[in-house]
Amino acid sequence: MLQRLKKMASTLSKQRQRGMVASWLAFFCVSAFVFVAFSDGDFSFLLTYSSLFRCFGMTLLVAKLQRSGSAAGISAKSLHCYAVVFATRLCSILRHEGYLPYDRSGDWLYHCIEGASFLATCAAIFLVHFTFNLSYEENNDTFIAVPSLPSAAGAVVIVAPCAVLAVLLHPALNRDWFSDVNWAFSMYVESFAILPQLFLFQKQAAVTATVEPLIGHFVAALGFSRLVEMAFWMSSFTELSDRNGSRSVGGLVLGCQVVHLIIMADFFYFYITSLKRGIPMQLPSYSSQV
Repeated sequence: MLQRLKKMASTLSKQRQRGMVASWLAFFCVSAFVFVAFSDGDFSFLLTYSSLFRCFGMTLLVAKLQRSGSAAGISAKSLHCYAVVFATRLCSILRHEGYLPYDRSGDWLYHCIEGASFLATCAAIFLVHFTFNLSYEENNDTFIAVPSLPSAAGAVVIVAPCAVLAVLLHPALNRDWFSDVNWAFSMYVESFAILPQLFLFQKQAAVTATVEPLIGHFVAALGFSRLVEMAFWMSSFTELSDRNGSRSVGGLVLGCQVVHLIIMADFFYFYITSLKRGIPMQLPSYSSQV
């Protein structure tokens, strides 16, 4: 009986792995089609490619919620932060063209992808807080908990400082204060939005070291998105000067992206290790390292 259960578990795991391989292959096929159909080979297509990664990640998360019927292992605080990221970015790119890809994907496709990512994030938030709220691990989703604030408002500890920073330091490609601040705001928040999810992973590791595969791929897709985006801004950040002509804000934007990848370095190590071994992703808890 035990051997039969192990065999069933192994079969189910292989089926899920094949499903994820098919999902990633479909993503790369769509990306290739978008590149051929909407890009003239311009380097700025990396911005659209980065947006595709984000949309893919959020779509995976919604699929995970619908398939499993559970919000366990998902940080609502991270989702709140990403909702802010997409909303503020849309406030900028729907009104002006300063931060859009230069190729044809910047005409309308980039806007649609960011809009789809925002809708997917809102759908995930709804599923976590309402449809599957009984399985949401609020007790573990406690990144920098503030006693005077409800748990649902916990993302303010990330959003508020980024808002202040965006008001003080922002580029001026759009020559419009509101639009430029919103774009900078979205960039700054995105650099730290994943922290609550990584913190939740560490809290879970004290009980179970295994990360649910779809959640792991969701986080990885967001990380890959920032890696691709940083590849673009590494050669273009000097264009992000403020109204006074100072290019220090460009260095700050690029620095925030580097910080984001440093934050995720540990996650990427275990994610890639799990892919090589063909096993579910596992993260060590801090307590196990003491």
